[in-house]
Amino acid sequence: MTLNDLWFLADRAAQSAEKAYHQLTKHYNDPLEFTRTKTVSRVRFRTLAERISRSGAPYGSHTIVYRPTGKLLLVRHEEVDMWVLPGGQLDTGESFHDAARRELAEEAGIDVTYDGLATLTRVEVVYRDHRTWGVMPVFAARANTVETDVCDPDGEISQARWFSELPEDTRDREDLLAWRADVF
Repeated sequence: MTLNDLWFLADRAAQSAEKAYHQLTKHYNDPLEFTRTKTVSRVRFRTLAERISRSGAPYGSHTIVYRPTGKLLLVRHEEVDMWVLPGGQLDTGESFHDAARRELAEEAGIDVTYDGLATLTRVEVVYRDHRTWGVMPVFAARANTVETDVCDPDGEISQARWFSELPEDTRDREDLLAWRADVF
C-alpha cells in the first residue's frame, strides 16, 4: 500500500467512525465522552484504519462490569501485560452491544444485566501526517453473579478479578475512575 493509499484508507475509516459515532449517540443517551490520541507505526496505522473502516472501531467494544459495592471486573490481558476491561473486535455483522456481550462471556463467563453505553471514546490514530479516528464504545453492566470463568478462545486473557481499588497497570484507568465517580 502506497502512502497515497493511506490517505484514502484514513478517509474511509473516518467516514465509518462518523457513522458509528452517530448511531451510538442516537441510540444511547449521555455516555461520558473521552478523546485519546495514539501515535503509531505505518503498519499499525494501516491495521487500525482497516479495522475502523469495517466497524468504526479500532479496538472493538467493551464492558464495564460493576457490583453495587463499586467493585469493577477486570481481565488480565497477557499480550499487553495489563488489566483491561473485557472486550474485543466485532465479528462480521455484529453490533457493538452484541460484540461486548460475546466478549464478556468468553473472557469472564459472568451473568450481567446491561444498563446502556457508559463511555464513548474518540480514538485518534496518527502516523506522521496521516490521521484518522474511530470510536471505542464501553457498555455498563451490573453483575448478577460474582464467580468468573475465563474461556477465551484467543488465549489472551489469563484471569478475571474484582477490584475495589484499580491496579496501577489498568488500561484507561483514569477513564474508569471517572466513570465510577460519576455513577457511585
